[in-house]
Amino acid sequence: MAEENEISPQQANERLAAGEIQLIDVREPDEWEAGHMPGARHIELDQLTAQAGSIERDKPVVFSCSGGSRSELAADAFRASGFEAYNLAGGLKAWIEAGLPVEN
Repeated sequence: MAEENEISPQQANERLAAGEIQLIDVREPDEWEAGHMPGARHIELDQLTAQAGSIERDKPVVFSCSGGSRSELAADAFRASGFEAYNLAGGLKAWIEAGLPVEN
């Protein structure tokens, strides 16, 4: 994984609270319902292409999943399409380990 294309849970939480980023959770619906990051938007990985037009191009986007592998694919694809896109390092697991809030 290329670290310059990742953002830590702490950085994501601070930047989301400041309104500086969009946070998109690419997990399956059952995973989302079990718990997600406050302020995140849910778009399943296989729906991202169809929903790309609804994602702001002028605001950095951070993708997350459970552990970081699916969201890394999403971030790579969106970066290749001209977005400023990042992967949430460690995904929701790392977010929870950092003691950050989860809602369901």
